[in-house]
Amino acid sequence: MSAGLPHGYRQIGEERLRESVGLSYPELAPGLIIEHRPGRTVTELDNLLGAALSGNVAPIHTDAHYSSQTQWGRVLVCSGVTLNLVAGMTVRSISGLTTANLAVDHVRFTTPVHLGDTLYAETKILTRRASERRPGTGVITCHTTAHNQNRTSVLAFTRTFLVPLDADAARDATHY
Repeated sequence: MSAGLPHGYRQIGEERLRESVGLSYPELAPGLIIEHRPGRTVTELDNLLGAALSGNVAPIHTDAHYSSQTQWGRVLVCSGVTLNLVAGMTVRSISGLTTANLAVDHVRFTTPVHLGDTLYAETKILTRRASERRPGTGVITCHTTAHNQNRTSVLAFTRTFLVPLDADAARDATHY
């Protein structure tokens, strides 16, 4: 193989690469902004499964006729579904190596999300420090925002989580 590996891959053997999930602690530097791709189009199934799993069967989320009679004129996607989809969009880059989520704070739903909307997200790393209680891990705090296909803000939140200080050691130990 060539000496220069494509970004996001590790060589694990002759002629064998493995995709890397999650940036490492040193790469998650305060001030770094990551645009998450691909975008994610919200489907009716996403919304119905989220409503069913959470027990939120409010008619604004599940009844098209009822929703058509409201100020929105159509079904609203459950806010929990929106939060989970957007948080999930960030995992591949910022928290793929997370060993624990510590907090989700300051959650703000700024505009309703409707079936068929496509969501895009970006995350800014706010702080990074070694954990005082968990040797070998670092505490990352980031702020994630999401917008729809019209670039209208739909969600913002702050999240704090633990990652290994030595990403390669964690990847080697878990065959990741």
